[in-house]
Amino acid sequence: MKIETVELKAIAVRESQYPENNLAEFLLVGRSNVGKSSFINALIARKNFARTSSKPGKTQTLNFYLVNELFYLVDVPGYGYTKLSKESDRKIGLMIEEYLKKRQNLAQVFMLIDYRHKPTEDDIMMYNFLKYYNIPITIIATKYDKVGTSSRSKQDKIIKDALKIKDEDFIRFSSTTKKGREEVYKIIDTCLKK
Repeated sequence: MKIETVELKAIAVRESQYPENNLAEFLLVGRSNVGKSSFINALIARKNFARTSSKPGKTQTLNFYLVNELFYLVDVPGYGYTKLSKESDRKIGLMIEEYLKKRQNLAQVFMLIDYRHKPTEDDIMMYNFLKYYNIPITIIATKYDKVGTSSRSKQDKIIKDALKIKDEDFIRFSSTTKKGREEVYKIIDTCLKK
């Protein structure tokens, strides 16, 4: 896949602000600081298009990135960041739930987890929540390059056991080496051809 154009098309907190065209959307979810912005930048082959932040909990809206005029990457606020107030946390939860329940053109969810660690309770809860809505999910294990070769099969097993997933639902990803990027492109291509 060659990325020709990328544009931040909409920033939304409610349904009335979503883009109105019927293009396929790929939702990106994950804990704060899991590397969603780096994942977006690696996918779209741009350095700092999606702003990365050392301060977790920065994204507070649904951000719709229009790619090649063909599809959207939809970035939502990260979960599990303790410094957000309970009220902010609740609003973000409702905003994501509204999107999941009502968005007809949601094609696939890419759920990002940190390859270096066992999935957290929040990760497991989010995964089960998405499964409940019957949405196709692929687990993207970010920061793959930060784990030594000898520890990788152990990490694979820890992640797959915690989430009860098969290998085909699991992509090992590195925004540094771009490992996994072609596999993500293939999933997007397959969804666009449906």
